[in-house]
Amino acid sequence: MMTLRKSGDRGLSDLGWLHSQHTFSFSDYHDEAQMGFGDLRVINEDRIQGGTGFGTHGHRDMEIISYVLSGALDHKDSMGTAATILPGEVQRMSAGTGVRHSEHNHEKDKETHFFQIWILPEKEGLKPGYAQKDFSKELVSGKLFLAASRDGKEGSITLNQDAKLYLAKMGAGEKVKLPLPNDRKGWLQLASGELTVGPHKLSAGDGLALSKENSPELKVGKDAHFLFFDLPE
Repeated sequence: MMTLRKSGDRGLSDLGWLHSQHTFSFSDYHDEAQMGFGDLRVINEDRIQGGTGFGTHGHRDMEIISYVLSGALDHKDSMGTAATILPGEVQRMSAGTGVRHSEHNHEKDKETHFFQIWILPEKEGLKPGYAQKDFSKELVSGKLFLAASRDGKEGSITLNQDAKLYLAKMGAGEKVKLPLPNDRKGWLQLASGELTVGPHKLSAGDGLALSKENSPELKVGKDAHFLFFDLPE
């Protein structure tokens, strides 16, 4: 089964300094039909204006992934981490028993465009943790690759959940089988370009839920940049 979630149907927060589109219910946007997809609870596509950002705030019991598309995101947290996330880099912060952090765009003349993703951990009360890795070389390869997983295989960063995040930038006319076993569910999120999966055509910002689909084929229309999540049923 496949269900298309169009970009224009997402929730929206526009605060001037922040433009955020919510695939699932988040903050002031609430839709009982869009409370997440299994352990995948948040996909926010955020655009932060230059010289602004999120002040220090807290999280707990959540795997939080930030994936920068353009610009730069400066991160500081109560674990003592201070880092800048650049395009092609993936950051994972395990909030666990509690973390406070801030995120800012310190480039005053440039917007920062990124996805923030929340995945429920396999259990509560875990020790907080942090990981960050540059996948820009893998993106240039034009192939689908594993960026995050529970066991960290294939050079991916680790997650405290039985979930996998794949990334790809692929050219027009290319095809790939999505690595989804029949007993798992998947979520495809398109950052840019155009894709076709089965009867569904996706444009930038669209998402596609997949369940009981064994390795469906993806076809690229216009050069595409996308994220794919393999999740437990």
